[in-house]
Amino acid sequence: MALTVAHALAKNGEKKAGLAVWMEHVLEECQRASVEFGADPVHDLRVALRRCRSIADGILVMDPDPAWKEMKKAGKRLFRQLGELRDAQVMEEWVSRLGNPDDSVTRLLLQFLAGREAQLKQQAALALQEFDRKQWRRWIGSLPRRASRLRTGSILFKHLALERWTEAQELHRRALRNRSQVGFHRLRIGLKRFRYIVENFLPEQHAAWSNDLKQLQDLLGEVHDLDVLWATAVQVNAFPNADSRAEWHARIVEERTRRVEKYRAKMLGKESLWQVWRAQLPVGKQIEFAALSRLKLWASLLDPDFKHSLHVARLALQLYDGLPAQPSRDSGPADPRAILQAAALLHDVGRSRDEKGHHKLTYKLIRRLAPPLSWSEEKIRWVGIVARYHRGALPRTGQATLAGLSTGQRQGLLQLAGVLRLANAFDSERDARVQRIEVHQQNGFLEIAAQNYSPRDRVAESVAAARHLLETVYRRPVMVKTLRIATAKPAAGN
Repeated sequence: MALTVAHALAKNGEKKAGLAVWMEHVLEECQRASVEFGADPVHDLRVALRRCRSIADGILVMDPDPAWKEMKKAGKRLFRQLGELRDAQVMEEWVSRLGNPDDSVTRLLLQFLAGREAQLKQQAALALQEFDRKQWRRWIGSLPRRASRLRTGSILFKHLALERWTEAQELHRRALRNRSQVGFHRLRIGLKRFRYIVENFLPEQHAAWSNDLKQLQDLLGEVHDLDVLWATAVQVNAFPNADSRAEWHARIVEERTRRVEKYRAKMLGKESLWQVWRAQLPVGKQIEFAALSRLKLWASLLDPDFKHSLHVARLALQLYDGLPAQPSRDSGPADPRAILQAAALLHDVGRSRDEKGHHKLTYKLIRRLAPPLSWSEEKIRWVGIVARYHRGALPRTGQATLAGLSTGQRQGLLQLAGVLRLANAFDSERDARVQRIEVHQQNGFLEIAAQNYSPRDRVAESVAAARHLLETVYRRPVMVKTLRIATAKPAAGN
C-alpha cells in the first residue's frame, strides 16, 4: 500500500517540512480527497490542516497579526467536517475488528455507519467546495515569512511547551482520579496541544520524544474511539438482547482498559514521561525571563518604534531603582519592578491601531492578552493600567480602569505610572539622548539628574508636565536637572 503523505513526510525527515510545505499539502490533498473521500486522503488532508492550524495556534501567542486567526478559521469548518467523516471511517474499522460478520450487531452497526459515511461525504464535499483556496494561496505567500521571524528551539517556545505541559499534566491528574470518558477525552486534547508545540517548534525535543508522544496520542485516541463506538451502538439500539449488549460491552471495556493501563505504565511514577519532558523545559528564573521575553516579542511586532520603548524601559528602571519606597496602608501590587518593565515595553502597542488616544488602545490590547505562564490575569491587568497612564489625562478616583483596586494597589500602580510617564517624557524626541538618570532626596524634594538633559528645549517642556503625577504620589516637589558626568583627569606627566 502506498505511503500516505503524513507517513512519507515522516520517513523523509518531517522536521524539514515547515509551514509553507504543509500549506501546499493542504491544497494538494484537497484535490486528492475530492475524488472519493477515501480514508487515506481524508486522513492526510486532516493532518495537513491540523499542522497548519497548530502552527498558527503556537505563533498567535507571540505574533498578533490577525491573518493567523483568519487562517485558522478558514480551515476550521473543513477540518471539523472531515473529522466527523474520519470518526465514522475509524468506527467501521473497529466494528469489523471487534465483531463477527455473522453477528447481527456487527451488520447493523456497519449498515448504520455506511449510511452515516455517505451522508458525511456529501457534507465534506460541500465544505471542501466552500474552502477558499485562492485566499489560502495568498497566505502561503505571506504567513511562512512571518513564521520565519521566530526561531524554533528558542526558550520562548520551550516556555510555551511548559505552559502546555502544565495544562496537560493537570488534566492527567483529573482523568486518573475520576476515570471518566470526559476526563480522558480532555486529557487527549491537552496532551495533543503539548505535542503540537513540540513537533512544530522544538525540533531537538521532538526527535527524542516523538515516538512516545505518538504512542500516547494513539492510545488515548483509541480510548476515545472505543468510547464513541459504545455510545453510538447504544444510541442506535444495536443490541437485540441483554446478552449481546453485555458481550459487546465486555469486548470494548477490555480493549479500552488495556490501552489505559499502557498509558498509566508510561505516565506514572518517578521515571514517568512527565518527568522526562519536564527536565528539558525552563526552570526557576528562566520561566520569568521567558514570560517577559514573550511579552517583549509581542510588543515589538506591534509597536512602530520599539527602539523608543526599549529605551524608555531602561530609563524607567533607573528611575524606579533610585526612588524611595512608597509606603502604603495595605499591600501594593506584587512584583512592581517587573510590572513597570513590562508596561514600559508595551506602552506604545496602541500606536499600531491609531496614534490619537493610543494609550487607551494600549490598555485594551494588553487586557486581551492571555497571561504567559508565571503571570496572572491580575498582573496583566496591572501592566495595562500602568501603560494606560503613561500619557494623557491623570488618573482619577472612580474611573473604570481603577475599579476594584485596594488603596495600596492603586497607590503602587500610580507610582509606577508616574515613573513611566516621566521616563517617556525624557525620550519625547525619540532620540535616546538621555542615557542615564540618578535620583536623590534633597531637603524635602526629589532631585532627578538626567545625562544630556537641557532645561531649555522641548524635552524639558514634556518633563515639566510629566513629573506632576510623581509629585502627587510622593507629595513632594520633583526637581529635574542636568547630570554632570565627571571626566577623569590626565595622569601627571602626560
